[in-house]
This record gives sequence, structure tokens and C-alpha cells, in this order.
Amino acid sequence: MGKGLIVSAPSLSIPESELSETFIRSAGPGGQNVNKVATAVQLRFDVKNSPSISVYVKTRLKTIASHLITLDGELIIEASTYRTQGRNREDARSRLAELISEASKPPPPKRRKTRPTKGSIERRLKAKTGRGSIKKMRGKVRDE
Repeated sequence: MGKGLIVSAPSLSIPESELSETFIRSAGPGGQNVNKVATAVQLRFDVKNSPSISVYVKTRLKTIASHLITLDGELIIEASTYRTQGRNREDARSRLAELISEASKPPPPKRRKTRPTKGSIERRLKAKTGRGSIKKMRGKVRDE
């Protein structure tokens, strides 16, 4: 990664100026350190107004990461896995890069419906009648 840029895909890079980071207190392991030091990172990226990404990537991001995007179109990633600010910062940036690279890929093609073959339909019906006749044999025996 070059200084001032976050590279998320081979052809896409986001300038540092489009990101804002705030450090907040983290929950979880760390003992007294958790109460004193703000190690968790809250990374914000304005998807709606970003000139770095295309309209297609913006719409895909809104569908993929809808739970992370605010009504104003801002993507918020919180990272508090690690005990140090630096590692949490790297984690948040790598998660942003993964999201953007995932959004830049084309969506998978729609599934084409296929019809069952004539032979498979016949085998299924034959098996059904066979099971039905077995179940009929389970009835009570009557004297005639």
C-alpha cells in the first residue's frame, strides 16, 4: 500500500482523505487497559459522495453491506478484535478493502431452470407407486 492510499482492488484505490477514523473504547479482553485506552477503531467512508468508486460499485456496496451503511450513505466499520490501535486500524481498513473488492465483482449469474428428464420422472413415479403398495400391505389382515 502506498502512503495516502488504500488499495482494495488491482484497478481501484481510495485516497486517505476520503476516510475518517475515530478511536473509541473497546469492550472485551484487556483488563484495566480497556478502561483507560481507546483501542477500538471506527472507520467511516462516505460511499454516497465518493468520487473514487463507480456508480455500479456504490449500488453493489449498498446491497452487500446494507447493515453497515447509514441513511446518509456513510459506511461505518468498527474493529475491536485486537488490543492495539494499530492492529485494529489495519483490520478495519482490510475489511473495507474486502467489501469494496467484493462489490466491484459482477454478481453471479441467475440460475437457469432445468426440466427433469423423461426417465427421471418415470423412475420417480415408479418409486412412489412402489412405496404406496408397501404401505398398503401394512394394513390389517381381513378374512374373506
